[in-house]
Amino acid sequence: MSQITLNVNGSAQPLDLEPDMPLLYALRNHLGLNGAKYGCGLGQCGACTVIVDDQPVFACLTPCAGLEGKRIRTVEGLGSAANPGPLQTAFIDKQAAQCGYCIAGMLMRAQSLLERNPHPDEQTIREYMAGNLCRCGTHLRIIEAIKQVADRKGSLT
Repeated sequence: MSQITLNVNGSAQPLDLEPDMPLLYALRNHLGLNGAKYGCGLGQCGACTVIVDDQPVFACLTPCAGLEGKRIRTVEGLGSAANPGPLQTAFIDKQAAQCGYCIAGMLMRAQSLLERNPHPDEQTIREYMAGNLCRCGTHLRIIEAIKQVADRKGSLT
């Protein structure tokens, strides 16, 4: 075990962890942040996507070692049920979730895109979101939700 301090959603979190522990397990089992889901464990579905230093990453494959000093953001950092962020609101408006399992990962990948490119076209959205899968088939509603935010003048604000 090693003490590793993770900066999660703007808060320093000192944890005693095995350095090779996947970030997903630290988030869920040690910090109680259950938004990111375990999907495949192979980085193929995107259910575990979080943002590390402005890059979407698969938390199931990312070891905690090497994350000290990096900014980690999870879906819990985007807003709350009482006060959802703009992207979360768009997902609600477009009813983008069916079972909801993939949605946290979809939100985080979309957030990363919109922070880089506040007004992407539909083709850019489709290409960027290709790393995340929705087994229920709500991809079209997810794309519409992202477009709703991208079409606003203020984007994520």
